[in-house]
Amino acid sequence: MANPTSRATLIDYCLRRLGDPVIEINVDPDQLEDRVDEALQYYQEFHSDATLRTYLKHLVTSDDVTNEYIPLSTDIQFLSKMFKVHGGQMSRNFFDIKYQLHLNDIANMHTYIGDLAYYEQMQQYLSLLDMKLNGHPQVQFSRKQSRLYIFGEFVDQDIQVGDYIVAEVYKIIDPSTHTSVFNDMWLKEYTTALIKQQWGANLIKFEGMQLPGGVMLNGRQLFDDASSDIDRLRESIRLEHEMPADFFMG
Repeated sequence: MANPTSRATLIDYCLRRLGDPVIEINVDPDQLEDRVDEALQYYQEFHSDATLRTYLKHLVTSDDVTNEYIPLSTDIQFLSKMFKVHGGQMSRNFFDIKYQLHLNDIANMHTYIGDLAYYEQMQQYLSLLDMKLNGHPQVQFSRKQSRLYIFGEFVDQDIQVGDYIVAEVYKIIDPSTHTSVFNDMWLKEYTTALIKQQWGANLIKFEGMQLPGGVMLNGRQLFDDASSDIDRLRESIRLEHEMPADFFMG
């Protein structure tokens, strides 16, 4: 099957690329599973198609305030933006400065006194005031712990029970649900190279041994060729498929 849709069909595809069933591939089934896991981990770490940008919403509980961190799911790769924490009871009123300025902006644009450039300048000015006077929440995402630490004075109720935490995150696309992941061109090549390297490593201990008919096993050549392919593919994913570096905004 040229278009694998599962771990098993991906393994079969890679083995056929290496010569199976014409040539016996001397790799244990557990080793094959390990190489697929390794390929998927590298793919999810660096390939832009392996993650999805989405937004996380979390209602702060009493346990969160006590622990001073928010537990996150293990499929979150990294957190790119943390929005300002708003309480569940907070609302805009008639005397709010932003409300009044928005009313003026709409009135000015309606009467052609102001224009879109003025409106954009006013929005930037409001953002500057908000940043200087209120600031933004300082957070740290611990990926290995699957926790979002929020630095604030919990005693002073900077964050309270009932507040909503909203963050922009990148989640790993589950290959068991979205099976097209297994058909990714880079992933198929990389998995094949890892299995080939494992095959060569298994045969290296028989290097120099002559089989009946004068055939000699050359596991070292298989290992070196696969290592070259792995280096090339790792360079390719970092240069061609990795998402550009971005600054974290907490």
